Amino acid sequence: LDEVIGRTELLRQVSRGAEHLDDLDLNPILAKVDAPDSARRFSIPTFRNEVPDSLDAQMIRDAKPVFERREKMQLTYNVRNTHRAVGTRFSSEITRLYGMKDLAEDHVHVRLRGSAGQSLGAFLCQGITLEVFGDANDYVGKGLSGGTIIVRPTVSSPLDSQHNSIIGNTVLYGATSGKLFAAGQAGERFAVRNSGAHVVVEGCGSNGLEYMTGGIAVILGKVGSNFGAGMTGGMAFVLDPDDSFASNANPESIVWQRLDSAHWEEQLKSLIMAHAHATDSAWSRSIIDDWDRRRGEFWQICPKEMLSRLAYPLSDKATLEAAE
Repeated sequence: LDEVIGRTELLRQVSRGAEHLDDLDLNPILAKVDAPDSARRFSIPTFRNEVPDSLDAQMIRDAKPVFERREKMQLTYNVRNTHRAVGTRFSSEITRLYGMKDLAEDHVHVRLRGSAGQSLGAFLCQGITLEVFGDANDYVGKGLSGGTIIVRPTVSSPLDSQHNSIIGNTVLYGATSGKLFAAGQAGERFAVRNSGAHVVVEGCGSNGLEYMTGGIAVILGKVGSNFGAGMTGGMAFVLDPDDSFASNANPESIVWQRLDSAHWEEQLKSLIMAHAHATDSAWSRSIIDDWDRRRGEFWQICPKEMLSRLAYPLSDKATLEAAE
C-alpha cells in the first residue's frame, strides 16, 4: 500500500456508455499532488476530539440522595439535541444498586426542557420518569425496560398536538416494558419490535408496529402505510373517523374491527385518560369528554396469531357463547 498511496496517475476514468453516468468529470480529484511522496499521506499524529460528558453525569451527581438514602427526587434540566441517550447511564446506576424492579414507579422524576437528542430514555428502568417539555429525536424509548417517558409541547406552544410531530422515527424499538405518552405524532417505524411497553401517541408514519410482539399501542390519529406488518403479538387501537385505516393496514398479519368488548374498551379508555393526565393533551381530553360518540371511531387491531390465544376475546358475544 505504501507504494500506491498518492499515485493518482495510475488511475483513469472509464466510460460506461451512458449519458447519466459519463457527465461527471473526475479529473480534478485525479490530479497529481505536487509534493514529496512522504507528504501524500495522512501524517497528523493520532488525536481524539474531546466530547463533553453527558447529561447523565450531572443527573447521577444530583441524585446522590437516591443512591445513598433511597430518597424520592425531582430533577430539572435544559436539554439539547446533542444530549443523546439521556437517562441510560442513570438507569444503569439505578439497576446496579436496586435491580430492575426494586424502585416504585416515578421514584425519580426528571423534567427536561428543550429538544432531546437521539435515544431519549433508551433502556430506561422502572422507578425513573423522564418528562420532556419540547420534543425528541429518533429512537425514543429504545429498549425501554420499565421506565416512563412523557413528551409534551411546551406550555406556551400554540400548536394543535394531534397535527404536529413531537418524536422521531423508530420509537420504542425493542422495548420490553414501561410506558410512553407523547402529545403529538411519531415518525416512521413506530414501536417496531415492541414486546411489552404501553404507549399512546397522536399519529404515526409508515410501518407502524412492525414486528411488534407484545404490549399495547394507542394511536389517536392517522397512521402511515404498511401498518402492522409482521405483527405477531400485543394489541393496538387506532382512532379513524374518516375510515382511511384499511387502506394503510397490512392484512397479511393483522385483523381489525370496531370496539366490541367491555374489557378492551376499558383498557383503551384508561390509557387515553393516563395520556391526558400525563401530557395535558387537549386532544385526548376532547376524546374522553365525547366518549360515547368517539368510541365508535376506534379500530381494535389484533395479530392473527393471537386470535386463539387471547385471555379476553375481541367480542363480548364470544365470551357469552363460551359461557353458554
